[in-house]
Amino acid sequence: MTETFQVGVIASTHGLSGEVNVFPTTEDPNRFKKLKKVTLHTLRGEEIELDVQSARFFKKFVIVKFKQFNNINEVEKFKGCELTIERKDALKLNPGEYYCADLIGLDIVDEDGNVLGSVTDVIQTGANDVYEMKRADGGENVYIPAIKDCIKEIDLTKKRIIIHVMDGLM
Repeated sequence: MTETFQVGVIASTHGLSGEVNVFPTTEDPNRFKKLKKVTLHTLRGEEIELDVQSARFFKKFVIVKFKQFNNINEVEKFKGCELTIERKDALKLNPGEYYCADLIGLDIVDEDGNVLGSVTDVIQTGANDVYEMKRADGGENVYIPAIKDCIKEIDLTKKRIIIHVMDGLM
């Protein structure tokens, strides 16, 4: 299981006082208002823990001020850098919900135990998620709807998803 989750990417600076425009990559951008710490991943491979001083919203961005920076010159170099949080700070899930990052790499198995492939991506369509599966036999990728009729069990400890192969799915 992944221990960190990306919550945003710094798109640009905002003003002269060290604020940045962050493009949120989290399901709930309002979480920035509650965040205390994030890790900045620089383009040179460094990881810097930052304290969130404030967050406000403007169009599709979250304008974030970090306690460590007070002018534009200090934050200009961070354009394009990822912001992550630790799993313990992630949004709490309801039963039957999973973090997309935890599903990547899981085996997809039919009801008879045959390995069909593995999850390479989770596509969020709005109506329901779709799991992209790389086929074990090397065929073209298959897109599996994350609906009750198809997904029978997700088992993170056994690292597998059991599916019902619906007509026309493969």
